[in-house]
Amino acid sequence: MIEKGKISALQMGLLMYHAILATGILFIPATVFNVAKQDIWISPILASPLGFLSVYIAYKLNKYYPNETIMQYSKHILGTFFGKILGLVMLLLLITSLSVMFWQYGEYVVSEFLPHTPKSVIMGMMVILCAFAVYGGLEVLGRLAGMVFPIFFLLFLVIIILVLPDVEVKRMLPVMENGLMPSLKGAWVLCTWFAQFGIIYFFLPFLTDREKGLKFGMLSVLLVTLTLVVINIIVIWLFGNVTGNFNAPFMSASRYISLAEFLSHLESLVMAIWIAGTFIKLCAFYYVVVLGTAEWLNLSDYRSLVLPIGFLIGVFAMQAFLNSAEAAEHFRIVSHEIMDTFVYGLLIPMFLLIVAYIRKTIFKHKAGRKN
Repeated sequence: MIEKGKISALQMGLLMYHAILATGILFIPATVFNVAKQDIWISPILASPLGFLSVYIAYKLNKYYPNETIMQYSKHILGTFFGKILGLVMLLLLITSLSVMFWQYGEYVVSEFLPHTPKSVIMGMMVILCAFAVYGGLEVLGRLAGMVFPIFFLLFLVIIILVLPDVEVKRMLPVMENGLMPSLKGAWVLCTWFAQFGIIYFFLPFLTDREKGLKFGMLSVLLVTLTLVVINIIVIWLFGNVTGNFNAPFMSASRYISLAEFLSHLESLVMAIWIAGTFIKLCAFYYVVVLGTAEWLNLSDYRSLVLPIGFLIGVFAMQAFLNSAEAAEHFRIVSHEIMDTFVYGLLIPMFLLIVAYIRKTIFKHKAGRKN
């Protein structure tokens, strides 16, 4: 294997938690509210089976090929030529997703906190920082996820507790006023995030306690679901029908905090949560792209690709969209209709699992006839 490092199943679960939730903590409430209205808290529950399914499929594929990632065993399942084609499609989708993630990070930091700083500087510094972490390997990413999670979760709880005096439960009523369909539409929007659990197939071969991989993968999906439910409930309790007027409702919610007339405007605290989680998310996808590219090219080490791919990702990110309006149209079409994450996170692994199962069944049948 190219990667010599190992992580625990717990570290993998924490890494996946940040990889899915980091961007969602700000943008999911407003996005889902547009279709689900006051029932946005139901949508994560309805969308979570997709995350559980993605983890389970990745785990079953890992059982068939325990020491290989999807880039490697796709060649065994489909043959070298078709495996290479499928691997290239996955890499292009992952690179596109990662470039958009870096653009989102740069756009939000510039628009909300550093309006006079060039976006290229913001994104460039994050690319360099992520490159250092990715160069350190999977063990470094696992330890970073373990270090960031307690801080992330503690600050998140502080924000939730401090905003409680301003909430009104009646703003989420009536529940399911228009039936279940609005919540289902919101769940469809959330499939973009939950399908990203599919990248777990790049981490399962490197677990020290592989028998716990499924358990902590499922727990990660559960924790992401519960976090999204809490965030959406707090946002709808606070803003009610005007939730859709905010690009990042959870960030706006922090501005409502006022305690003893001296503790107020804690949006910088939310920003710290978001940047910490986003850093882990970007590192995870950056690592997946670098490792996948090295395996696709049959290289003996992935570290030589860290800086070149980082440079390309930075260039692609800066050229991703001309403005926020174009970005909004992209998220509406690609994320909500075509859903690139749905392709590489669920459809491709599901296809490989079906073919692998058929091949294994046929092989066992032939072996039984010979005996």
